[in-house]
Amino acid sequence: MNRFLTLLFCCFISTAFAARPKHQYILIKTEQGECIVKLYNQTPLHRDNFLKLVKSKTFDGTLFHRVIKDFMIQGGDPDSKNAGPGTQLGNGTVGYTIPAEFNDSLFHKKGVLAAARDNNPEKASSGSQFYLVQGRVFTDEELDAAETNRLKFKIPEWQRAVYKTLGGVPHLDRNYTVFGEVVSGIEMIDSIAAVTKDDNDRPLTDVKMTVTVLKRRAAKKLEKQLNKPTTKAPYQ
Repeated sequence: MNRFLTLLFCCFISTAFAARPKHQYILIKTEQGECIVKLYNQTPLHRDNFLKLVKSKTFDGTLFHRVIKDFMIQGGDPDSKNAGPGTQLGNGTVGYTIPAEFNDSLFHKKGVLAAARDNNPEKASSGSQFYLVQGRVFTDEELDAAETNRLKFKIPEWQRAVYKTLGGVPHLDRNYTVFGEVVSGIEMIDSIAAVTKDDNDRPLTDVKMTVTVLKRRAAKKLEKQLNKPTTKAPYQ
């Protein structure tokens, strides 16, 4: 009897662990649309910090305060929650930084989530400010120039193929930490990037966000959909 109960318990534990999604996902909602972002396991410091801030509702009510078409949309400044019209934003902080987590396989293709930062020599990330890449499509000649003038390293051929089709912002690679990517709702980035803005790139009409963590069941369902052979992420 004890052996049976032990086996049953082991099966239960095994099933419970098997039910866990492979990644954590967050949902960003705005009046310009919404998107689901997968957080990379290869950047655990950024992943865990972002989840902590989401769960504490730090981002709720903050703005996408800096918007540059064909480049990126930036948010996460805690000072933006109650900022009056025309107030220049981007210097807000949660009081700490995150060590850089560069990974050669994670690059600035369209739809990625990356950490903003100041000009600190360690390239440590802001504790809260982030951006979503819109970017643009590049030619081979433009990528060659980026390698020579900005990056000082060769872009892998498979990444070049992405920059020439999907697009992105290659000159930011290995300078800012990429720690996630949009897997649903890429249109939200395009919509926000197109809004009218002031001379400081702040939208004239506030673009507020609410950010939540996708629950386990929803995350498992999403991963099942994304892993179907005939299913591609919406931005591909």
